[in-house]
Amino acid sequence: MTFTVAHVQRDGGGVRLRLAGELDLSTAPRLATAIDGLLADGQVRLLVDLDGLTFCDSTGIAAFLRGDNACAAAGGWLRLTGATGRVDRILRMTGLAELLRYDPTADPASHAHH
Repeated sequence: MTFTVAHVQRDGGGVRLRLAGELDLSTAPRLATAIDGLLADGQVRLLVDLDGLTFCDSTGIAAFLRGDNACAAAGGWLRLTGATGRVDRILRMTGLAELLRYDPTADPASHAHH
């Protein structure tokens, strides 16, 4: 199974990251690298779209937390949106859904002006 990270610039100064595939021990470093690259580029508001993510384990959860801490330290934030199925359940079980203000029904654009 492959894993991809694509990012698209959004209005309001944030960036949307689209994850697809499986986020695990072998692919989590690629997410961390993508987040670090965006932060280095001055992008501190990241919306992570999990709609295409089919699997996420503890290393993926750790990568989200690390990314959120890094964004917060730079004066921004990391939000999760679009999770379904197993990924949605994992986010709720770990408490990450609440921590990262994750709302599967929210229109991502509504986060742009916080």
